[in-house]
Amino acid sequence: MNTLHVRSVPDDLYERLQQLAHSRNRSLSAQVITMLAQAIEDEERRKKQAKILTSIQRRRFKAPKNAPSSLELLREDRGR
Repeated sequence: MNTLHVRSVPDDLYERLQQLAHSRNRSLSAQVITMLAQAIEDEERRKKQAKILTSIQRRRFKAPKNAPSSLELLREDRGR
């Protein structure tokens, strides 16, 4: 297993991490690993959602350039 060293962690962030770890009955290292794993999962989920959204946007119906507007079609239909 690899080791990751993080430098220059602000004091207030370190204290908040310690409090969170303590409240969840975890060591500081276990809490940071859990949070990093969750952050990566969230980022992967965001990328997947963005890809799906782009796919949906590409499939949206676009009327041909010379197609009459819906207003024109309604007026034509009412004129019958």
